[in-house]
Amino acid sequence: MISGRISFTSLGSGSKGNATLVRAGKTLILIDCGFTLKEVTRRLQQQAVDPRDLTAVLVTHEHGDHIGGVGALCRRYNLPLFTTPGTRLSGRLGLLPDWRKIDPEHPFAVGDLEVWPVTVPHDAREPVQFILGNGASRLGVLTDLGCITPHVIRHYRRCQGLILEANHDPDLLAQGPYPPSLKRRVAGDYGHLSNQQAAELLLQLDQKQLQHLVASHLSEQNNCPDLARQTLATSLNCTPDWVALAEQESGLGWRQLD
Repeated sequence: MISGRISFTSLGSGSKGNATLVRAGKTLILIDCGFTLKEVTRRLQQQAVDPRDLTAVLVTHEHGDHIGGVGALCRRYNLPLFTTPGTRLSGRLGLLPDWRKIDPEHPFAVGDLEVWPVTVPHDAREPVQFILGNGASRLGVLTDLGCITPHVIRHYRRCQGLILEANHDPDLLAQGPYPPSLKRRVAGDYGHLSNQQAAELLLQLDQKQLQHLVASHLSEQNNCPDLARQTLATSLNCTPDWVALAEQESGLGWRQLD
């Protein structure tokens, strides 16, 4: 299955909304949509994409910053939507024109892309993250998990591109404005990866294959871009500016895998 190189971009990443675009050949997949229909249309247009060009929408889990605009987008443009049964049963999607079930750990094809849904530890009903491949290269999307498991390492070990959560710095989280219960949730095994946890994961991957690393889902209150990039860069023995950043407002420019 080799039909065009994989390219990808982020429409925005953070607690106010997440959406990632992945293209290969004639296939264009949107992963998550935490923005309103009006806002995601605007952000798609900024990337020279018409919503009618989308092949399908994939959803990782049912939290609002990932699913908020999914139902409206799929209804407006009659798009197929792939989710796990747990995500579907959350009741947050409304009526859908074309729902398709994801079986975690069972790969499936969407046009020119093969998709591997990977189970992750997160406080949602049946959360997954995704690896997408075209037979020549693989893009890993890995956000919204509280800890790194051997299962995650095994699946993400050989990606050429990686969009990786670096949500918080433990010290900034501890000193920050969140109430204690929310701090425990974010830092817990079913919360979000810290900069240090993301860096530890990188040490266990095949770094020689990595062409693009994107730090994503950064907390505005409990992290800062320079700190996240420096922490990840240390694991890769590279300069911080090699680590790209998926920002909340401006997202990320298109990247392509060789």
